[in-house]
Amino acid sequence: MAAPQIEWDQALIEKYNHAGPRYTSYPTALEFSEQFTDADFTAAASRYPQRPLSLYLHIPFCHRLCYFCGCNKIVTRHQHKADRYLDVLEKEIQARAPLFSQRTVSQMHWGGGTPTFLTTTQISRLMAMLQQHFTFAATPEISIEIDPREIELDVLDHLRAAGFNRLSMGVQDFNKTVQEKVNRVQDENVIFALMARARALGFASSNIDLIYGLPKQTPESFAYTLQKVAALNPDRLSIFNYAHLPAMFAAQRKIKDADLPDAQQKLTILQQSIASLSAAGYQFIGMDHFARPQDELAIAQREGKLHRNFQGYTTQGDSDLLGLGVSAISMLGDSYAQNHKELNSWYNRVEQQGSGLWRGVMLNEDDCLRREVIKSLICHFTLDIRALEQRWSLSFADYFAQDLDLLMPLAEDGLVEIDAECVNVTTRGRLLIRNICMCFDRYLRHKARLQSFSRVI
Repeated sequence: MAAPQIEWDQALIEKYNHAGPRYTSYPTALEFSEQFTDADFTAAASRYPQRPLSLYLHIPFCHRLCYFCGCNKIVTRHQHKADRYLDVLEKEIQARAPLFSQRTVSQMHWGGGTPTFLTTTQISRLMAMLQQHFTFAATPEISIEIDPREIELDVLDHLRAAGFNRLSMGVQDFNKTVQEKVNRVQDENVIFALMARARALGFASSNIDLIYGLPKQTPESFAYTLQKVAALNPDRLSIFNYAHLPAMFAAQRKIKDADLPDAQQKLTILQQSIASLSAAGYQFIGMDHFARPQDELAIAQREGKLHRNFQGYTTQGDSDLLGLGVSAISMLGDSYAQNHKELNSWYNRVEQQGSGLWRGVMLNEDDCLRREVIKSLICHFTLDIRALEQRWSLSFADYFAQDLDLLMPLAEDGLVEIDAECVNVTTRGRLLIRNICMCFDRYLRHKARLQSFSRVI
């Protein structure tokens, strides 16, 4: 059965459109501490030895700077820098892999930066390293992010032969004026050719990333982008809100405030995007993600098995996540750990101590409980109160009294429905799921924390 449509309520969206976390983790990275040690990491890795393993590899390099980007990246044309990076990454793999010798890798993702900055030789080298040190499942899910401006068609053949079966392509916008303003001009024909080649090669799933709120975007111009996306027909789609934070990201200073669409235009773009994708048969997964009903992501949501981690929504919620490379984040049982974000710091840490560990956090029981609540709401738009009470041996109304007080105004506005059995997010509340989750976030009781997050819409 298809998921219910989102109900667009302009007044409520404007009322609740303030800053908040994306909840790729709970607690969020703001709670990570440099007191977290390699010994803590080792203990976390050994806590759930029966769990499958998901690998994340961060490749930080890009050939060109996109002005909107807030990712951890290094812009360079010097290919040899990737050789140096792989030398150090191999040392980190050699140090970390023995901690997971009993595990099977069921999922792997290469992100960045631009992973296809690597040459085919470098791609093969890294894949060989990983296969040497980790045990992979017979049919693992292996995905990679690609930049359509900097890839030849036959690289897809190489990726497929190397074991990749999913890809994600950053398109952002098909309008040439918008592309010029963010320094990301790309050939539309190449994008269509890449998608066609991926399907011919048997890639199981393709994802397209778009961004709304970019300079010179209008509802009319973005309608053209949506037409092109409909023709591309990807399995999954992400439509991200551009957060203009020039004080945090130097590249964004090249974008003129006067060129940005105003708040009302951004909402109109989002509203028409949702309407267009719903009409095209996509299932709204949550926040900014859509998927074809037959895609694994959509199926997992309908079956109550969807999960969320630092890569966003995922189907493999029973896995631990090991992040490798500069800035990469691991999620191991009841702990999170992050590598150094600055490249030379990561190089030095790995070469001196074997890992790039920078900081992390060990979750207490309250953290684990709240993580489960937030995950259920953000993935499935519902929370089974009775099941939670049985699993955690608590009275929901008593334990979450303060949280329910915070939730009541949202219930009065029709965003959630609460009874003794469950909390249900209404179709009106789905776009504002981050606000609903924030009511259960103990760390947000300190209002200053909100200044560190982007707006929810």
